[in-house]
Amino acid sequence: MKSSSPPVAATPLGRLRARLQRPEPPPAAAPVPDPGPVPAPEVEFAAYAEDCRIFGFLRLDAERLSDLLNTHERVHLVDVLAVALDDSRAVPSDELWVTRDELLAVRASGPRGNAGRRGRTRLYPITAQLGPYEVHGYLHGPPGGDPLRQLRRRLPMVPLTEAWIAYRAAGQDHRARVGTLIVNRELLDWVRPARDDEVRLPSLPVEPSVDPRAKDLTGYIRSARPADAHTPG
Repeated sequence: MKSSSPPVAATPLGRLRARLQRPEPPPAAAPVPDPGPVPAPEVEFAAYAEDCRIFGFLRLDAERLSDLLNTHERVHLVDVLAVALDDSRAVPSDELWVTRDELLAVRASGPRGNAGRRGRTRLYPITAQLGPYEVHGYLHGPPGGDPLRQLRRRLPMVPLTEAWIAYRAAGQDHRARVGTLIVNRELLDWVRPARDDEVRLPSLPVEPSVDPRAKDLTGYIRSARPADAHTPG
């Protein structure tokens, strides 16, 4: 009687042939490393303090800069340059923590936020004094209300649109347009309703910006001085 051969899978070679005769399953995908949370976008920061202007950068972890300033008691700035009002002396710093009560006003930067959340508002022209700065701009509020009462009920940092600012620096009077300016209503010396012709001054120059990351700060320090801007007669 003829002996039968062992089954294919009984030897190592048979097991290899059996694997070659059936499709190999695809290799498992390599695990993708978790990149971690996406960092918040970085935006420029320009603010007005009691005795200096502050320039730098911060991470915007909110829809708008005004939201961030109202949410946090202090903010962390990097690549900072502080320019003194009395003599335009510039002091750089790698980083700086600034508390809200040190900020009289901040120039708005970054996104404007969710347009769908904006309700119907009216523009109220106002004039305010914050330390050495006189500010003119439009407060946005519900139609038919008292703008000053609305202002007092708002969160501390309130944006004014089409704003311009006046102050004295390095012995010279300085006026410039700043676009949207976020003012600290808790630090107002006074505020009053204004007229449209007090706010709309199209002939004013735009407030210069300073880049603290520039390799040579000489030109930026000079541009931060009010001598390069309009001096009222």
